[in-house]
Parts: sequence; structure tokens; C-alpha cells
Amino acid sequence: MTDGQSSDRIRILIADDHALFRQAVKAILADEPDLELIGEAGDGEEAVRLAVELQPDVVLMDVRMPKLVGIEAARKINTELPTAKIVMLTVSDDDADLVEAIKAGASGYLLKEVDPTEIATAVRQTFAGHSLLSPAVASKLVSEFAAISKRADERALRPQLTDRELEVLQLAADGLTNRQIGRRLTISENTVKNHIRNILEKLHLHSRMEAVLYAVREDLINLEDRDKPST
Repeated sequence: MTDGQSSDRIRILIADDHALFRQAVKAILADEPDLELIGEAGDGEEAVRLAVELQPDVVLMDVRMPKLVGIEAARKINTELPTAKIVMLTVSDDDADLVEAIKAGASGYLLKEVDPTEIATAVRQTFAGHSLLSPAVASKLVSEFAAISKRADERALRPQLTDRELEVLQLAADGLTNRQIGRRLTISENTVKNHIRNILEKLHLHSRMEAVLYAVREDLINLEDRDKPST
């Protein structure tokens, strides 16, 4: 910080690959006596380097940037400088970008279509510890995390198969018969049949093929070894 500048000013780093947009934000911040732009980055890698070097209070970060995308840059900054608040300021309203930005540690997510005067307000609010989302983004976030929560609940309600049942299911997916599965696991063919029956009952399915497809879909087993010779 240069001499004569108030130590209580909020120090800001902007990261955006469009110079004109950086200039526009710089003009907005110049009219705010409590805000200070301390650095500009034109790509994600530079954003991380400057954040570590300059120690900003708030980083305004674009999602789409060269060398290192904004979300990954935000994740690195959050690791290296956890005290910094990160606001994603972008044209992207993609649900995946939104969720990944929040997971990367962003405190806010604003679309560039917001009134320019809202940027200064966003900096102050995030610096004060508030989470900040534009109304359109907030609606998307609520919907997306509701869907994530629902999927988590569904997984929690998923029938729990034993380790042995998963072994049997994996070998069935590999194309082995009940007799071959029994030999592989050193158990009787009848025991294999009992395991298959228990699996179908737990999953409320009717065939071993349905069970295999279900297990693959739910990432319980994989099909990487299907080409291995049966024994």
C-alpha cells in the first residue's frame, strides 16, 4: 500500500481476461473512497500469483479465463489465502459453474449484467462476511442444491450390499457363471445362488442383468475387467 492511503480501505484484485472490462471496474472503484484496486490479472495463473503476492481482501474473478480457469484459480487462492473473499463476476449462469464456484470457496457469484454500481456494494458485503448472489443466480443455486440433496438422500436410502454380495455381483458383471463365481470365491454354487437371490431381493429387481446394470449405474462395480478370461 502506498503512502497516504488509508489502512482501512478494502484492497481488491480483479482477474479478467478482457482489458476493457477491467478498465470499467477500475473506473467504478476509483469513485469509492473506501475501496482500493491493488492489482489486475489477465489470466488465472496470474490471478493466483498476484493474490499470494499482494494479499487482497477481495478478489473479483471471471469464470472463463486462459491458462487457468477462474474456478480453479479461486480454489487455489482459497487454499493459499483463505482470508481473501472471492466474488465470481461473469457472464456465465451455467448451473455447473455456479455450484463448482461455491465449492471452490467463492463468497459471491454475480452476473456481469448487474448494474455496475452493485459491484462496489458486492465488494463491501463480501468483505463483511456476507454471501452474495444475484437473484437469478440465487434461484438456480437453491434448485441445484435441492437436487443434490435429493440425490444424496436417495443414495442414503440405497440398499446396502455386503462385501461378499458386491464380489459376486462384480464377477457376474465380468460374465462368470454361478459355478465359475463359486470356484473363484471358493464357495459352493448354491451359496452363489443364495447371494444372487439376496441381491435381487434387496434391490427389488428380477434378474441378475438388472442387478448388474443397477450396480454399474450406482458406481458399486465397474466393467473394466469384462474382457478378462473366465475361469
